[in-house]
Amino acid sequence: MKRSAKPMRRTAMSHGLTGVLSSSSFRRSKQPKRIKTRHKPLTKIRASARDQECTLRFPGVCNYRTDTTVLCHSNLLEDGKGYGIKAPDEKGAYGCCRCHDVLDGRARRPEGFSYDSMISLFKEAVALTRAQLRHLGLLMDD
Repeated sequence: MKRSAKPMRRTAMSHGLTGVLSSSSFRRSKQPKRIKTRHKPLTKIRASARDQECTLRFPGVCNYRTDTTVLCHSNLLEDGKGYGIKAPDEKGAYGCCRCHDVLDGRARRPEGFSYDSMISLFKEAVALTRAQLRHLGLLMDD
C-alpha cells in the first residue's frame, strides 16, 4: 500500500450529513448489555457478620476492625468447597479483611505462621462463629 503525501482531512460531521440535522436522522446507539452476575443475594448469616468482631484473629495479621468484618467461607474440601462451589455459610467464620485475605491466599502468611496453624485457628473460629449464630437464632442446633 502506498502512503499518501497528503494527510487525511477532518470533517465536522463524521456521519457525512450536512446542514441542519433533525433528531430522527440520528441512529440510536445500542445500549450495552448488562453483565449478568452470579452472585447470590446476601443471606442472613452473611449479613450478620456486619460490625462483629473478627473470630479468626491470626497473629500478626488481624487489624481488629469491626467495620471490615465479613463471613469467611471455608476453603477445605471436607467442608463442601469445590471448583466453582463455595462452602455453605454454616462452615464460615467472621473475619476482618486482613485475616480473610491471608485465609484465601490473597496475602502472604507472616513468617512462622504455618498453614496447619492457620487451619486450626480457622476451625476454632468456625466453632465460635457457630455459637454466635446460634445465639442470634440464625443457626439451629445440630
